[in-house]
Amino acid sequence: MATAIAQKLSRFFPSVRQLGQMPRILGELAAPLPDSTVGRAEVPRLFWKPYIYSGYRPLHRTWRFYFLSLFQKHNEAVNVWTHLVAAMVLLLRLAYFAGSVDFVGDPHARPLFLIVLASITYLFFSAVAHLLQAKSEFWHYSFFFLDYVGVAVYQFGSALAHFYYAIEPAWHARMAAFFLPAAAFLAWLSCAGSCYTKYRQLPGMLGRICQEMPSGLAYALDISPVVHRIYVAQVLGQEDPAVLYHKCQVAFFLLAAAFFSACSPERWFPGKCHTFGQGHQLFHVFLVLCTLAQLEAVALDYEARRSIYEGLHRHALHNFSALFLLTVVCSVLTALFLSHRVRQELRCKED
Repeated sequence: MATAIAQKLSRFFPSVRQLGQMPRILGELAAPLPDSTVGRAEVPRLFWKPYIYSGYRPLHRTWRFYFLSLFQKHNEAVNVWTHLVAAMVLLLRLAYFAGSVDFVGDPHARPLFLIVLASITYLFFSAVAHLLQAKSEFWHYSFFFLDYVGVAVYQFGSALAHFYYAIEPAWHARMAAFFLPAAAFLAWLSCAGSCYTKYRQLPGMLGRICQEMPSGLAYALDISPVVHRIYVAQVLGQEDPAVLYHKCQVAFFLLAAAFFSACSPERWFPGKCHTFGQGHQLFHVFLVLCTLAQLEAVALDYEARRSIYEGLHRHALHNFSALFLLTVVCSVLTALFLSHRVRQELRCKED
């Protein structure tokens, strides 16, 4: 009997021989794949990054090739890992919350769950997009449409958390009637604008207006409860640790937006930042810092401001769960529709 149990248990643990093979297996993963990267001239213009001339992955390889490129050096590697590591950190944060917060029984805890879920979603979708978009032109479009869906989900999650926990009664009285519906609409509009800009490859200022203006309007609305909260704390001389984290999230977001809008520092060192030092990588780093600071602020507000938000949201004017779901559905349908259009146009080109 004991022998049989030992044999069964042994199946769940690696043998000494298997452990001895681990360095070889890890070495195979870390070893460069054949022709793992190519120069810019060997990929379509769609995949080109400004001032980045090498480190591109060739198209039309197997899915295994692109998944294994997670462990290779190329010009998207840092973009993948910044958001992938952050997503794993937030999964641990969610597990910690699950041990101390009653997400099921406490209705006032649900916005906290949604902002953590939305944060993990946008980080994971972004990591997947940067990892797998080099498969083909169709998948390049489709995965970045998925990335924009994640951003829209995160935008509404942020708006909800700020409206629910950080808002002051005076600002709530002004904004309660329209804040969440407007946040949902602007989140979808941001997704649609980004997807359409990508789909049409809108150049220059036109592309910036179509992509960045809806996102800017969404952020202005979403962050307004936080800005008002910071102002009130400054006027009243309040010492609130959550306000410090809110200030940090605003500062980190503005830095992220600056690096997103400008191809710097690679424009200063053309051809030298194909692996490290791209502005988009710094955008990822500051956006992660913004998200982490935001979640710390929201967690502190959830714990310390219950007497305020319970009174403000006792009779909610809008069902935030339904609006969250509506944002997700509309964004996904927009991405699917444009992916279908891309597929049709690519087929017409092939014919």
